[in-house]
Amino acid sequence: MSRKAPSSDPVQDAPQVSAPEHAAAGIPAVAHSLKMAREQMGVRRTALTLLRVNQKDGFDCPGCAWPEGDKRHAAEFCENGAKAVAEEATTRRVTRDFFAAHPVADLATRSGYWLGQQGRLTEPMFLAEGAEAYEPVSWEKAFSLIAEELTALASPDEAVFYTSGRTSNEAAFLYQLFAREFGTNNLPDCSNMCHESSGSALTETLGVGKGSVLLEDLHKADLIIVAGQNPGTNHPRMLSALEKAKAGGAKIITVNPLPEAGMERFKNPQTPKGLAAGGTPLTDLFLQIRIGGDQALFRTLNRLILERAENGHEGAVDREFVETYTHGFEEFAKAAREADWDETLRATGLTRDEIERALEMILASRRPIVCWAMGLTQHKHSVPTIREVVNLLLLRGAVGREGAGVCPVRGHSNVQGDRTMGIFERPAPAFLDALEKEFGIDAPREHGYDVVRAIRALRDGEAKVFFAMGGNFVSASPDTDVTEAAMRRARLTVHVSTKLNRSHCVTGARALILPTLGRTERDTQRGGEQFVTVEDSMGMVHASRGRLAPASSRLLSEPAIVARLARAVLGDRSRVPWEEFEGDYGLIRDRIARVVPGFEDFNAKVARPGGFALPHAPRDSRSFPTATGKANFTAAPVEYPEVPEGRLLLQTLRSHDQYNTTVYGLDDRYRGIKNGRRVVLVRKEDAEELGLADGAYADLTSEWSDGVERVARGFRVVHYPTARGCAAAYYPETNVLVPLDATADTSNTPASKSVIIRLTPSSRGA
Repeated sequence: MSRKAPSSDPVQDAPQVSAPEHAAAGIPAVAHSLKMAREQMGVRRTALTLLRVNQKDGFDCPGCAWPEGDKRHAAEFCENGAKAVAEEATTRRVTRDFFAAHPVADLATRSGYWLGQQGRLTEPMFLAEGAEAYEPVSWEKAFSLIAEELTALASPDEAVFYTSGRTSNEAAFLYQLFAREFGTNNLPDCSNMCHESSGSALTETLGVGKGSVLLEDLHKADLIIVAGQNPGTNHPRMLSALEKAKAGGAKIITVNPLPEAGMERFKNPQTPKGLAAGGTPLTDLFLQIRIGGDQALFRTLNRLILERAENGHEGAVDREFVETYTHGFEEFAKAAREADWDETLRATGLTRDEIERALEMILASRRPIVCWAMGLTQHKHSVPTIREVVNLLLLRGAVGREGAGVCPVRGHSNVQGDRTMGIFERPAPAFLDALEKEFGIDAPREHGYDVVRAIRALRDGEAKVFFAMGGNFVSASPDTDVTEAAMRRARLTVHVSTKLNRSHCVTGARALILPTLGRTERDTQRGGEQFVTVEDSMGMVHASRGRLAPASSRLLSEPAIVARLARAVLGDRSRVPWEEFEGDYGLIRDRIARVVPGFEDFNAKVARPGGFALPHAPRDSRSFPTATGKANFTAAPVEYPEVPEGRLLLQTLRSHDQYNTTVYGLDDRYRGIKNGRRVVLVRKEDAEELGLADGAYADLTSEWSDGVERVARGFRVVHYPTARGCAAAYYPETNVLVPLDATADTSNTPASKSVIIRLTPSSRGA
């Protein structure tokens, strides 16, 4: 029985505000997740589905990429994971009648929340040029339309093939293979918008653009620094790992402009202590850093470590590790010794005592891990910031040691696997060589477009077809007005999706929506029932098997969509056995095994319960595949945002009822926000200096060197204990404030975490 979706769009700009909470999870999290699951799926379907999430014989949660341990709880999911599963396994359906009743112009007025709540897409839909509404189309006709547009291009580089993190390894491998056989490396993906800075920094310093720790290392660490990350909302199962580390004696330093409930106290809903005894305090030292001050903090910590070593502190610097395994120490040390206290305190907003307390905890540790997420990766100076984090760990000899290392926490399930499978606009020559040898194709060598460059190309008429394998590109991208205008210039936009989102309302001259199977659903092909694989945030690869009946008989799996697309576009000239791949995903894995290092005997390895770990040379053997053959210390000028008087520094973030651009509800329980999203969190002292009372409404105007005024209107001011001079607001509502050209050096990631804004009274509050 189909559960009813909301017919009207709720008001999102009249939030109710109460005091923020100081603990995460517990009974409220259980109750809230089950309530949302029952509303979407019903009681029986909820029980059958949630008990298979993240199990060895079940399906991988379509939410975050946090790994699972070998021993798993019967309820191996978190609150937000339950929401993600419920939205995919919902009994609500979007049919052709819905599209007939809702022209694109109407859909464009709806919120992302309302669109997502309508349910699962059920058949391919086509928006003809000049038409007002999507209409049903056969799969054959849909592929024919795409082939028509692609083959009419003057160059393959006029097409853009985007990928979201939810795509499986098998689908991602086929997708990049098709794009390269077609003739382009235009393969932007969601990594370009999140952890590209991590990959850039880690590749340069360690030779591998991934984290160096496994879940077991986190349990064995004696110090964990969580910087620019909010696990309680974005990776809730990480709290269990932090709790286990604390039980083993670990200390935790939290570095964040905002106090976050999950890092204060964790009420583990799977233990009596968590449910009834108050939970576990997690953070031992909270460094409430000013936005963008992390590089200055880590640079000064490195200076202090060097000074302690020079003053005879035994073991402050692991000299044997530095001399044996690293390069560039002298240049780094010279720059570190020049770190200035006054500049550091100005950049960070911290006190000298707080930084020295952090130093003592670092020096007392032998097994430190530094974890981070978007709070470090989305600034102009993100890459040198992460390199400075690596410098600290190299000084301590903490790479390639059990219980120690770098831990960038990826957001989306399989975003890391997609990159491993070749979804990258700048592929390594060795990967292309292997692809050519295996399939006999001529792979293009010229670098393609990342996300920002793809938007520019669409804006400038240099790209004419946009194909998205999952995701919500329009809402995820910066500079909303520019991005939407760019998409509308395309000849054809295509989205492979499970549900409606804003990107379906911002179309090219023609548009297609191709509905696909979700992780929860059974995938049966000619070769029988199939499974796919994913890679988690720590390089573990495992199988994912859905069990629910598909939401519609007219859905295709992602591998099937790519295979049929390739046959329609490439025809007989393709040397790739696309039809065989569609029928048996094991054949895809056989080819992956011969192309991608670490996947040898792929089918045999993934048959083991729990999967297998990919090799990681720095972790496994302290070998570093860098240009120097060693781990590289680096030195760069210290940068941090300079904010004019009367302005604030804004970071964009998620609410608790949100995952990436998917909004599950209108509450942010831990921050005390209910029934609304248009809020700006400002420290009371800052708001009062600006003449803004709690509950007043303000327009947010960003200020950039390009002189263009970008405004987000009608935000309720919430007095909130964020760092002095800083503010926070939810995306995608504030993506409009971030210019397309405001990006991180080297990685080109949008600088969404350091936006200079001015607040002016809004007519909304008049």
